[in-house]
Amino acid sequence: MTADELNHALRQLRLGGMADTLSVRAQQARADNLGPLDFLSLLIHDELERRRDRLVARRIKNAAFRDIRTLDTFNWTFNPTIDRALIFELATGRVIERREDALILGNPGTGRSHIAQAVGMAAIHGGFHVLYRAAHKLFEDLVLAEACGEREQAIATLCEIPLLILDLCVVVSYVELSDRTLIYPGFQRLRLHISNG
Repeated sequence: MTADELNHALRQLRLGGMADTLSVRAQQARADNLGPLDFLSLLIHDELERRRDRLVARRIKNAAFRDIRTLDTFNWTFNPTIDRALIFELATGRVIERREDALILGNPGTGRSHIAQAVGMAAIHGGFHVLYRAAHKLFEDLVLAEACGEREQAIATLCEIPLLILDLCVVVSYVELSDRTLIYPGFQRLRLHISNG
């Protein structure tokens, strides 16, 4: 089998990560005198890395963050009253596994949304699905689902998401929902709420 045929076969098997690095890894194997298992291990590692990167990218896109934020880009000196240890505990994902809620309160400009989105990014890298929504957008989605007769399905979909970040910083008075729309017995995943306090 030629290199081109092998490349084509790898792509047919949906092993694009291996196909992309095949020629470089073959050169490395010759230069370093690697055995077949070592060569194959490198290719498998490349494939796994590519799949992990794509999964993370897909989860970030699905999370619909307003901005891509991380804890290492947060200016901790700007607001020294924030409990760093607590924020990093949220970022570990243990609260998600325990299905606990968290509420981040503070005045506008104190970093609530940045921290919430950064915790969401950490959760994605920890293997969790995340959804970020401004409260008014989530309410609009639920009103639309109610009008289309798909409220139960919409709520069931939300219940499957381990981390739902609900940004309450925008108050919209034109959306009116009944209590039954917001209260759902299966909704016991972690919700991270951010509010103006």
